[in-house]
Amino acid sequence: MAIESALKERYDKDVVPALMERFHYKNPLEVPRLVKVVVNMGVGDAVGNPKALEAAVDDLTRITGQRPLVTRAKKSIASFKIRTGMPIGAKVTLRGQRMYDFVEKLFFMALPRVRDFRGVSTRGFDGRGNYTLGVKEQIIFPEIEYDKIDKLRGMDITLVTSANTDEEAEMLLRLLGMPFQQHR
Repeated sequence: MAIESALKERYDKDVVPALMERFHYKNPLEVPRLVKVVVNMGVGDAVGNPKALEAAVDDLTRITGQRPLVTRAKKSIASFKIRTGMPIGAKVTLRGQRMYDFVEKLFFMALPRVRDFRGVSTRGFDGRGNYTLGVKEQIIFPEIEYDKIDKLRGMDITLVTSANTDEEAEMLLRLLGMPFQQHR
């Protein structure tokens, strides 16, 4: 059996009881949890440079530990020289152990490495308990070596929870260790 991540252990021991008390859940299965994490990297320059997409796929594989799916254009856009079906990005959906390992690395290693980091905004919630975060550079992750990248690329990271409201999801992420901005 695989070793349980510290974040999953923290969820079971600390977060579930705290959320049950705060939101008056009757059953531990009602407590919101992380369902999946989707990491998406758009590669606009893949139109003129196919190697750019390969580099992005390689970076995402290193960061997440899972091979990404290449995303393709749904529509043709003449001004961007994009035709339907052209590869324009890569995405990874993480669940289970890999998800907890990635989230732990994101919260405690990658985000604190962002220059002038003061916490993530609380405005990234979508109204249904999911949180999306934009990262400007892939070099904040420890697996990426600065000397070996061809270009700085950003990515969107979506944390999908089973929470019904943004308040529940924010409390869940806060208790898991997400570094939200301090309100003044």
